[in-house]
Amino acid sequence: MPSLDDLKKRISSIKSTQKITKAMKMVAAAKLRKAQESAEKGRPFSEKMNNIILNLNKSIPDKNNASKFLVGTGKENIHLCVVITADRGLCGGFNTNICRKAKSYFDKTIKEGKKLKIFTVGSKGHDQLKRAYGSYIIEKVNFKGIKKITYKEAEKIGNKIIDLFKDNQFDVCKIFYNKFKNVITQIPQVQQIIPVESSQNKKEEKELENFYEFEPEENEILNDLLPRNISTQIFKAFLENAASEQGSRMTAMDNASRNAGDLVDKLTITYNRSRQAAITKELIEIISGAESL
Repeated sequence: MPSLDDLKKRISSIKSTQKITKAMKMVAAAKLRKAQESAEKGRPFSEKMNNIILNLNKSIPDKNNASKFLVGTGKENIHLCVVITADRGLCGGFNTNICRKAKSYFDKTIKEGKKLKIFTVGSKGHDQLKRAYGSYIIEKVNFKGIKKITYKEAEKIGNKIIDLFKDNQFDVCKIFYNKFKNVITQIPQVQQIIPVESSQNKKEEKELENFYEFEPEENEILNDLLPRNISTQIFKAFLENAASEQGSRMTAMDNASRNAGDLVDKLTITYNRSRQAAITKELIEIISGAESL
């Protein structure tokens, strides 16, 4: 049984922690609105760019002369997986859910006898994956010193992926991130960016039925558009992750604050009972001493 002094110190410690979790929840709530707005505004642009590329692909008469970024190398032997997570923790299952989705794909790829290469973006993802898949990690990047990730950072990641592809380091590239749905729900996603994956969405398929006239020729546009599309899709993943991270952190800190409050209540009851028992014991000792006289 802990002493009264120990209980008092523990209650004080938990109350201090509760103040921190409440403050973190408020900060996350303030950041969430802007991050959510950015993520929602970024979706139409990235989807439209992807649709234009797929529409261009349908217009190309000779697929053999098309860009490798669009049609691929013709093989699927080497898979590059770009796992995008956060550099900070205390955000519930945000990072874990992305890594769980990625691990499932890793195991499937290895089981099929294909070669796996991993590119981690964010320190938390690297920390979770290095134990089991450390030998597969070929590149790691984090943005700990940067307050806000911009398109410039996404372009750096995109250029590294492009350089690896030009050096024949992989055949297929997929990115893993969390798509923001609401404060409580963030959905782990896997998206293929090299070669460009055909749309499975009915709305997007209808968009592809539209006929466009292109100037200059399709191949010339694609040569400029495809590398830019890689950076755009990565930036979209960053925006989705930013909103998902703040939403997950807000929920996690709210739960932590409530749990801290419940724990303080329980410890306060224990403290009061122990204090009452100690006072009762002292009174009994005083009365016993007085009666003996």
